[in-house]
Amino acid sequence: MHHPFTPVASVPVDPARARVHEEGWQSWSPSGSYALGEKPYRPTNDNWATVCYRPGVTVPEGAFQGEGLLALDPGDGSPVRLWAAPDPLTEVPSVRLVVTDGVAEVSADGPVKEWTGATVQSVLGDWADSLRLAAPRPAPTVWCSWYEYFTAVTEDDIHENLRVMDTLDLPIDVVQIDDGYQKALGDWLTLSGRFRSRAGIADAIRSRGRRAGIWTAPFLVDPASDLAAEHPEWLVRTADGGFAHAGRNWGHDLRVLDTTHPEAAAYLTEVFRTLRAEGYDYFKVDFLYAGALDGVRHDSESDALTAYRCGVRLIREAIGEDAYLLGCGAPLLASIGLFDAMRVSPDTAPHRRPEADDYSQPGQDPAEFTGVGRQWQHGRLWINDPDCLMARPAVETRERWAAHVEATGGLMASSDRLLSLDTWGVETTRRLLSGGAR
Repeated sequence: MHHPFTPVASVPVDPARARVHEEGWQSWSPSGSYALGEKPYRPTNDNWATVCYRPGVTVPEGAFQGEGLLALDPGDGSPVRLWAAPDPLTEVPSVRLVVTDGVAEVSADGPVKEWTGATVQSVLGDWADSLRLAAPRPAPTVWCSWYEYFTAVTEDDIHENLRVMDTLDLPIDVVQIDDGYQKALGDWLTLSGRFRSRAGIADAIRSRGRRAGIWTAPFLVDPASDLAAEHPEWLVRTADGGFAHAGRNWGHDLRVLDTTHPEAAAYLTEVFRTLRAEGYDYFKVDFLYAGALDGVRHDSESDALTAYRCGVRLIREAIGEDAYLLGCGAPLLASIGLFDAMRVSPDTAPHRRPEADDYSQPGQDPAEFTGVGRQWQHGRLWINDPDCLMARPAVETRERWAAHVEATGGLMASSDRLLSLDTWGVETTRRLLSGGAR
């Protein structure tokens, strides 16, 4: 549903000093401010364009573009100007800026409202304040299995870290099991061979006075899953009758759960009710962009963003208001009002720079660039999740990464094998977790 771009404003700029803030589509889309002479980060291949950027949108060479939000500091002492979606929950227009002969020509493919302010971050904050959302509740502190064990995590790994966090006296509220416990994407209630009992490990976590957390990618379906084989009618289709494609990851071309199909919606509800009944009350829901992809759904009246929001609401209803909900890989503006916390950057990594210099890909540098660019969202739209602290000696530039995580004041999560921490790692982890989200 892409409309033509129509002119919005012409603004004289100082080409040497002006800066443009691009807001990316989803958690992993690069977002931040650039000088006019800089090249903004763009997808380096078609797969990342689907998985990490706004699908179906290409930006012309030499143009800046924000999804729902674009800000300009003209650099000549005049106010910062922001063009923003008036109703981001129903429509998120693309806003484009091209500079010609010292004038910024701004256009958009949908309605935008103009705001002015003193700085880029303050005017973005003013826009967020205008939405009049309730203040987000404080985040718990978390230990997460992902950045040490990745998909190879076992139940025994969780038990080992449970013992060590007691020994080290770390102030961890939630122990969150990440990707790897499940048999396949879509088969959330079937265990991989590395876990014996989901309810059993939740009990073990809770018996030590901590809360049990769990990861899912609720809108993704692996074509090799039982769900895809048994219920192909639950998947989003393309106009020509094929399956809608959510990009390639884990070595598979991924499919999309159609949350507007009554049986698929009932299944999604069952998954989250079951996890909640087993004792999990902290949910990290990931790869959410998939739920907002265009396609043919069971409810043909439902556009992609409406279907996405309905899917997230189903999850919230199933887990209850008291459970904590963290979004990731989510279309940001369409997610307003639905989450307690939100990942506001690409994944971090044990290394600084991403592959192929694509700033949507895992690395400390891209996570820091976009995390800083979205600091204005923290405490206004949700608690910002800057991604996990990794403080073990094997992590490149761990001091710099820890400083970034601490400076955000957002959700604090440790993701190390705790036995591998040296003195600096233990002290830093304890200090950041003690600070908590402010």
